[in-house]
Amino acid sequence: MPSAPGWPRFLSAMVLVMVRLSGLMVFAPVFSSEAIPVRVKALFVLAVSILIAPAVAGLPLAQARIGVLPVLGELSVGLIFGLCLSLLDEMLLFTGQILGIQFSFSLVNLLDPNSKVETPLLGQALSLLGTLVLLAAGLHRTLLAALLRSFAWAPLGGFAMDSHPGVVLPQMAAGIFLAALQLAAPVLAATMLVEFAVAMVGRLSPQLPVMSVAIPLKTICGYVVLIGSLALWPRFIEARFDSLLTAAAELVRHSAVQPGLR
Repeated sequence: MPSAPGWPRFLSAMVLVMVRLSGLMVFAPVFSSEAIPVRVKALFVLAVSILIAPAVAGLPLAQARIGVLPVLGELSVGLIFGLCLSLLDEMLLFTGQILGIQFSFSLVNLLDPNSKVETPLLGQALSLLGTLVLLAAGLHRTLLAALLRSFAWAPLGGFAMDSHPGVVLPQMAAGIFLAALQLAAPVLAATMLVEFAVAMVGRLSPQLPVMSVAIPLKTICGYVVLIGSLALWPRFIEARFDSLLTAAAELVRHSAVQPGLR
C-alpha cells in the first residue's frame, strides 16, 4: 500500500534514515569514537535525518513506512558500511601488536575505551594516528557522503539483504593480517636484520651478552625506521579506506538488486 503523504510519511522516512545512520555511529572510524559524547552523536543523527528525509523519501522506489522488514533493511545497510570501515581500525591495532612484539612491548597494554579490552600501547597510538589521518584528509565527510548516496542504490525501506555480504565480510576480515604485515614490513625487516647481526657477532664473540645488546638495538632501530616510514602511512591508510568504502558500496549495490527490478 502507498505511504500516507505529509507528516506521517516524513516521520517514517526520518526514522528509517536514523536507523541506517546508526550502523555508522556504532562501528565506523571517527564516528564510533568514545571521545564523542553520546548526546552529540544522537543530535547529529537527528539533524542529518531531518535534513535528508524529505529528499530520500521522494526518490523512486522509496517506501517510507515503518515495519520489521524496512527497519531490518536499513539497519543492514548501516552495518555493512560500519563493519567494512571498522576493519581499518582493526588493521592498525594488529599492526601495533606486531610492532609491540618487535619492540619488546608485548606486556605494555592499555584499556581501549572503544572495545573495553586491553590493547597494545602501540596499537592505540596507531589507531589515533589513523583517526588523525582520516580527519586531516576529510575522509569522514567522504564516508558520510557515500552513505547518503546509498539511498539512490538501496531505496529507503525497500532494501533486502541477501547472503552475499555474509560471505564477503569474513573474506575482507582475513585481509587485515596481510595489510598489517605490509604496514609493519619496514620495521620487521630492520629488526630482523639487527637480530641476525647480533647473532653473528654473538657467534664470533661468545662473551658478548647477546640478550642485553639485542633488545635495546632492536628497539632503537625499530623506532628510527618507524619514524622514517611514517611519511608513507597517510597514503597507505587513505588507500585502504578508499578500498573498504568501495567494497561496502559494492556490497550494498549488489544486495539491493532484486530479481524483479533487473
